[in-house]
Amino acid sequence: MPRIDSDIKLDFKDVLFRPKRSTLKSRAEVDLNREMVFRNSKRKYKGIPIIAANMDSTGTFEMAKALSEFGVFTTIHKHYTTDEWIAFSKENPDTLKHVAVSSGTSDKDLTNLTQIIGAVPELEFICLDVANGYSEHFVEFLRQVRKQFPTHTIMAGNVVTGEMVEELLLSGADIIKVGIGPGSVCTTRVKTGVGYPQLSAVIECAEAAHGLGGHIISDGGCTCPGDVAKAFGAGADFVMMGGMLAGHTESGGEIVEKNGKKFKMFYGMSSSTAMKKHAGGVAEYRASEGKTVEIEYRGDVSHTIRDVLGGIRSTCTYVGAAVLAELSTRTTFIRVTQQLNEVYSAFKVGN
Repeated sequence: MPRIDSDIKLDFKDVLFRPKRSTLKSRAEVDLNREMVFRNSKRKYKGIPIIAANMDSTGTFEMAKALSEFGVFTTIHKHYTTDEWIAFSKENPDTLKHVAVSSGTSDKDLTNLTQIIGAVPELEFICLDVANGYSEHFVEFLRQVRKQFPTHTIMAGNVVTGEMVEELLLSGADIIKVGIGPGSVCTTRVKTGVGYPQLSAVIECAEAAHGLGGHIISDGGCTCPGDVAKAFGAGADFVMMGGMLAGHTESGGEIVEKNGKKFKMFYGMSSSTAMKKHAGGVAEYRASEGKTVEIEYRGDVSHTIRDVLGGIRSTCTYVGAAVLAELSTRTTFIRVTQQLNEVYSAFKVGN
C-alpha cells in the first residue's frame, strides 16, 4: 500500500534567514572561499563553491574561463570532443583546477571520459550526471569509474534522500548532487510527479553526507542570490546554477534578435531541443522532461556573478558569519508566507 510522509517539506520560497548580532563591520570582511578535503579521492580543494551547471548552454569552456577568474567552478558539458578539451587545456592550464569533465553512464560515455582524462591528465574532477541517481546501474557505473580513477574527485547524482546519499558516498563518490525537478527548465515533476522540495532535500542530504565525511551540491531551484545563500545556509557545500547563468556572452548558443531585442536559447538537457541536437530526437520509449525558453541577452557573466557573490556576503553579515563555512552554523530559518513586497513587480526602474 502507498504511504504518505506527512512531515512538512520546504522550498527556498518558504523561508527567510533570521538576522543575528554580528561583529562584522562590512561585507568586504566576509571570505567566501572554502577549503575541503574529499572523502574518497583525498584531494584538497580551495575556491568559491558555486558551480555552473553542466548544461550545454551554461557549462561551456567560455563560462569556465570567465568564472575561474573569480575562483568559481564549472562542470563542463559532456558534448565537447577530446580534441576540443586538449586545445582548451593548452590555452587555459590554470582553469583546469576549477572544472570537471562530465559523463553519462553509457559505454560510449565511459569511452569518451577515459579518452579525455587520458589526453588531459591535469583534470582532477569528474561529474557523473543522470536524472535518476537511484538506479542500480548508476551505482555500478560509479563503482566502475571509482576503480578506474581512484584519485579523481567524483561528483555524482542526482538524488534527494539521505539513504541514497550514503549509498553513493560508500560506492566511491565524493560530492553528491542533490535535486530532482527544481530547475527552471526542468519538467520532471510535471511529467512524472516525482520530486522533493529543494531546501528540505539539502538539509536532509547534507546531514547524511557530512556524517560520512562527504559533501553535497544543491543543484537547481535558485532564482536569485538569496536562494543561493539559503542553499549554503541549509548545509550545501556547493551550489550549482543553470538558469541564473544562462543568456550571457559566455553561455552556449547563438544570439538571436527579435523586435530589436537580443535573446539566447536556454533548454533542459532532457528537453526535445537537447535530444534533437545530441541524439537525433526523443526516443520512442521516453518523454521530454525539459523545456526551451528564450532569455533576453544579459551581457558578460561577470556582472551576474558579482551580484551573486555580493548577495551571499551580505547574508553572511546579517547572520554574523565571517567565512562561508560558518553560514550554516549561524543559520536559523523562519517560515514565511511572503518573500517580498511585489507591488511594483510589473514595473522596471525608470517607469
